[in-house]
This record gives sequence, structure tokens and C-alpha cells, in this order.
Amino acid sequence: MTLFELKCEAYLKDFIELKESFDILSKYINFSIYQSKKLDLENKDKSMNKYCFGNFYPTESDRIYKKDKVYKFVIRSIDKELINELEILLYQNVNNKFLQVINVEKKDIKQYFIKELYSATPVIVSDRRDSQGKQLFWSLYYNGDISSLQKRLQNNLEKKLKQFYKEEVNDSNSFIQEIELKNEKPQSIYFKTTKNSKEKIVRLIGNKLRIVPNKDEISQKLAFLSLAVGLGEKSSLGGGFCFGRGA
Repeated sequence: MTLFELKCEAYLKDFIELKESFDILSKYINFSIYQSKKLDLENKDKSMNKYCFGNFYPTESDRIYKKDKVYKFVIRSIDKELINELEILLYQNVNNKFLQVINVEKKDIKQYFIKELYSATPVIVSDRRDSQGKQLFWSLYYNGDISSLQKRLQNNLEKKLKQFYKEEVNDSNSFIQEIELKNEKPQSIYFKTTKNSKEKIVRLIGNKLRIVPNKDEISQKLAFLSLAVGLGEKSSLGGGFCFGRGA
């Protein structure tokens, strides 16, 4: 298994608050994908599940990224063609009012043994809906059972493995040997959506995690896959972007 990575440098045309940054980056990437002439419409839609991205860095102490300053961010995918297209198209997105990508470095990363996973952005896991139909998300405060989080992360990665590589996981054991919540309070990702000409801000609730994967072949494969397509849900909105520490 190989993942494909773009390390990007972006010049900011305006000030961007931290809580707005995920939405701005996701729209920039999404817009770039839809400019592709090589990817057909069906593949463009499917591409939303094939990549993940991290937020701008370095971070700012006042939680505001500065105008006229250059920041970095990373995009990863299991789809080589998608990354090859983005390597070009990110530069061409010149009319975005918030940022302009000015440099991109592409890298292929072969699967390696992962000792620990760390989520750099909140890991989003959907839970039930409340009595008003509002989507709820897993949190230790409301759910109280970290084993349910572990099971949902497992199921999500198994589905992705089947979708992308046509591989079934027959072993019912979790790929997770140890899991730790790194935040005292749930973390948030905000994005804007428009319905009936009205703009609405949607809040996604997640958690920062440290995970020790098991050492067997399938556990390591699932752990590595999470680096390429994100851990949990909403990776195209910035959810579940992880780093892996090798042996």
C-alpha cells in the first residue's frame, strides 16, 4: 500500500480565524478537484472520500492566521491520479479571496510499521439523532463508552479498505490496542452551507486521539490507510487527519 502526499505552501490574502480555516481549505481543495478535465464527474464525487488534509501551520497564539503571511498544509490520498491533478490545479485556483497556493511538494509514502497514531485534527464519529432530528456526534461526556468509539473507527476503516482495495476483513478483532483521548473537552470543525439562499454554519464535534495499533498485518494496514484517507468521518472537511510514528 502506498499513499500520496502534497505539502503545500499558501499565501494568505486575508486574515483567517482558526474556526473558519477548515471550511476555507476544504472549499479551496474541492473547487480545485472540480476543475479537473481528466477526472470524470463520477470520480470527482468519489474523490471526496479518497483524501484528507491538515490545517494551516504554524498555528497562531491568538487563533488568527495572518494576512500576507505564508503557511503550510498537507493533503494526502490513496489516489495517485487525484494527487497528480491537485499538484497542478491548486496553483490555478487564483481567484480564491482567502489564499493562493504558491508551492507544492509531492511525495509517495510506502506502508511502514506504525507504532502510534496521533490525530492532528478532530476525529469525527456520527452518533444518533436527537428528538428534533439533529445529528449528534460521539463524545465521552454523552456516550461514556470509549469502546463504542473504537468499534465505529474500526468499522469505518474496514468499509474504506473494502471500497478502495476490495479487501474484506474477516478477523473481528479491533486494529486498536490502546486508545487515549487527548482533549478534556470535545473539539470542533465548522463549515458553512447554503440552503434556500440562506447561509448556515454547521458544527462538527470530534476528539483528538492517540492510538496504538496492533502489530498484525491487517491492523497495520488499517492504521496506514487512516493516514491516507483520515480517521473517522468528514475527512474532506478536515476531520481525522493523522500522523504516524514508526517503530
